[in-house]
Amino acid sequence: MLTVLFSMGILVWIVFLIDGLIGLRKIDALEDADKLENGPLLSVIVAARNEENQIRTSILSQLAQTYRNVEWILVNDRSTDSTGLVMEELKKDDQRISVLHIEGLPKGWLGKNNALYQGFLKASGKWLLFTDADVKFEKEAFAKALHYFEKHKLDHLTVAPNLSAKTFWLKSFVAFFLFGFSYFKRPWAANNPKSKVGTGIGAFNLVSKEVYSSFGTHKMVKMRPDDDLQLGMRMKQAGYAQRIVTALTLVEVEWYGSLQEAFIGLEKNTFAGLHYRVSMVFFAISGVFITNVLPFITLFSADKIIVLLSLGIILLSGIHYVMVIKKMTIFSPVMFLVLPVTALLFIYSIIRASYLTYKRGGIMWRGTLYKLRELRDKE
Repeated sequence: MLTVLFSMGILVWIVFLIDGLIGLRKIDALEDADKLENGPLLSVIVAARNEENQIRTSILSQLAQTYRNVEWILVNDRSTDSTGLVMEELKKDDQRISVLHIEGLPKGWLGKNNALYQGFLKASGKWLLFTDADVKFEKEAFAKALHYFEKHKLDHLTVAPNLSAKTFWLKSFVAFFLFGFSYFKRPWAANNPKSKVGTGIGAFNLVSKEVYSSFGTHKMVKMRPDDDLQLGMRMKQAGYAQRIVTALTLVEVEWYGSLQEAFIGLEKNTFAGLHYRVSMVFFAISGVFITNVLPFITLFSADKIIVLLSLGIILLSGIHYVMVIKKMTIFSPVMFLVLPVTALLFIYSIIRASYLTYKRGGIMWRGTLYKLRELRDKE
């Protein structure tokens, strides 16, 4: 049984490896792009709920951009801390900033999605940049992104930022997440105009306002907790021109402050990413265990064939891991040595998120419970 399973596993990893080798080469680094010094108005839309400790640093980094023709729409989404006050203080210091305070949540919307949509309604720019309240930008980020956007005649550009992390185990967990995401979602396929596979990252989703409107706006993903990814996926499926680039020295976000925060943060979109299906949960858990944990155990088997097959899987997955980590992060690929441990941590996060979603009857996000029935209806 293991011989057949591992033999099939090797074939699958060979396919993943070839796909990754070709695809990763097609992901450009935004650092290599030229800069657009002058051009049409860019509207930056930032939705924030209880981000008083993050938003000032993020917006100040944006105000320092070399591309100057920018307006900011800061959307305070029902915050219970001083986020709204910080926004108003920032507005006093720069007339390009406007602030929108949202007091209630319309039925059939997730909070962030509604906030981004309301921000769009106030935007006047040719381009829209949807970003999060905890993202930090180097001063040439906007200029390079806009030049790249125009040069390649895009409708949507998403940027993979540097996901900073403080501790070793958090770094290894983030690295494993990116590794798994790469072969599960194949983000590089977004750069293939013939492919319907798309992607989107909440730290930086840049779209043409005209195209975003014709696509259907955030109304198309209004009950998706993974709105950033779904926006990109559905725009690509609709035939719009899309690309993903890296910007590891231009855009940075601390994904989570600790492993515990990561587990809590993944509660909202893990089950959604598995289409709210128990069968998909078991499939994901089994797949991660068989491909990323079991070979490290059977490596010590008394059966030489099993040992060789285990080595083959570890080698192929290791090459893929190194390629992804070197391309998409600034982390050390040496973290592959603890892959089975981080795989088990990821399995735990899947089980935890799925269990809590069922126990609560929905997902808890930023203090609001969204019913599972409503989420499934919009799937």
